[in-house]
Amino acid sequence: MSFSMAEFRAAIDKINRGMDDISAKMQEMPAAANSAVDHWYIPGFIADAIIWLCEKMIALAQKIWDKIVEVLKGIAAPVYFFMYSRDLNGVSTSARGVVANPADGQLVNASDWKGEAAEAYKREVPAQRDATGEVGAIADKMSSSLIWAAVAGCLFYVGLGVIIVKFVLAMIAAVAAFGSAVFSRAGAAIIVEEAGVNPAAIGALVATLLALLGDQVKEMVALQQAASSDKFPHGKWPKASA
Repeated sequence: MSFSMAEFRAAIDKINRGMDDISAKMQEMPAAANSAVDHWYIPGFIADAIIWLCEKMIALAQKIWDKIVEVLKGIAAPVYFFMYSRDLNGVSTSARGVVANPADGQLVNASDWKGEAAEAYKREVPAQRDATGEVGAIADKMSSSLIWAAVAGCLFYVGLGVIIVKFVLAMIAAVAAFGSAVFSRAGAAIIVEEAGVNPAAIGALVATLLALLGDQVKEMVALQQAASSDKFPHGKWPKASA
């Protein structure tokens, strides 16, 4: 599992282009609808259907626009998750180095080193080593959780871009239908029904992301409990001296 900055940028670019397209079509549709009905040979019921389709599509477009603006508030989160994950990898690596250095086997002439200093070292250092190891383990798990959340966020925005493209295509189809010789209220209803799936799809996408991130929240709770384990007496770093 890895996070691709290039893939994330591509997804954001796709969303931005899609938002521009939605805005352009929202401006274009009323004029296109009015132009389509401004002919003597267009029956009243067809004109009514064209105007109805135009109004429905614009209402759907506004709904999608509002949802997208809302979810874009967290657009930087995947990048921050990725950056923090890399930072925590550094913490984990440093902790592993610290754990290895004060090992009993690293002592010069350990068997000959005796006295108060030697006893103090052997008594106090293991707790420091164990606590440092726990920090490394926590950093490892947090790094994994954050990179996982970054990937989930990236996939969310990729999916959002796909939904936007589908809706733009629906708007293009609606404009094309305005001038169709076989335009009907039933055909307009089909276009609206198909386009109406997109706001619901965004909601489903958000629900899926929240469910996935909810699992990571549980993992973070477990990590908080680890920070209060016996490696950290009373939730504090073990004292290095009596």
